[in-house]
Amino acid sequence: MTTTVHEAGEDSSWRAISLCVDDFGLHAGVNAAVLQLAALGRVQATSAMVGGPAWAEGAAQLRALDATRLEVGLHLDLTECTLDSQLRSPLPRLLARAYLGQIDRVALSREITAQFDAFEQALGRAPAYVDGHQHVHQLPLVRTLLLAEIARRYPQGGLWLRSTRSAPYAAHGDARTAFKSAVIAGLGGRRLAALARRQGLAQNRCLLGVYDFTGGADGYRQRLQRWLQAALPGDVLMCHPGQACGAPDALVGARQAELQVLAGDDFPAMLAAAGVRLQAMNLLLRK
Repeated sequence: MTTTVHEAGEDSSWRAISLCVDDFGLHAGVNAAVLQLAALGRVQATSAMVGGPAWAEGAAQLRALDATRLEVGLHLDLTECTLDSQLRSPLPRLLARAYLGQIDRVALSREITAQFDAFEQALGRAPAYVDGHQHVHQLPLVRTLLLAEIARRYPQGGLWLRSTRSAPYAAHGDARTAFKSAVIAGLGGRRLAALARRQGLAQNRCLLGVYDFTGGADGYRQRLQRWLQAALPGDVLMCHPGQACGAPDALVGARQAELQVLAGDDFPAMLAAAGVRLQAMNLLLRK
């Protein structure tokens, strides 16, 4: 059964947030999940890995969609599907190199430029926003070169940056998850926010959706209800749904569980019970 998420009017009793699917282009299963959820009206943004094996095919599918209803952003990737394979680095090593000042500045700048180029060449437009695979967009030097590239390419602005600001404890439900969210935010979120303000770039309020990818569909449903109850206007709820497709993926079980819940018939009722409506972030930031 196809069920479109109820979009409330401008009644202030409803809190508007954006639901964003990460990792588009990683494999066909993620792409299919995004298209499925977009058809249901249940996703407002998707973050694209332009070095991913399924990006070229997926980009052609995205071009057929209404860009005002599904924002497509650049999911800056330095750990999994970089265009320059020599720059690719596991997250722990990248973190160490970033904080020790050991990243090759020239190579990193070239990679950032190449990823923007690949995005624009595939979709024929600028990204609606920028974030990072495993939140790398906020790391030292990465954020500096990223913002410089944005200023060079888009001097009039027009795009937004994902903030990793942690939501209140009630959104997480347990100390371990709250700690993970705080660590993510602490890896450069404040500095990125200060630089973004200086450059006139808008950001979402808080980042919902952080967890350890365990618990199956029932566990994810409980977390989703908690995130929705705690959500405030302008938050981004990131998610990682995916269909099974045979591609190697450490998150395959979690992706299928998330898709089961987000595409389920009871999702609109979950939104209504929480007093939440879904809306594209570019519209929320204009208010």
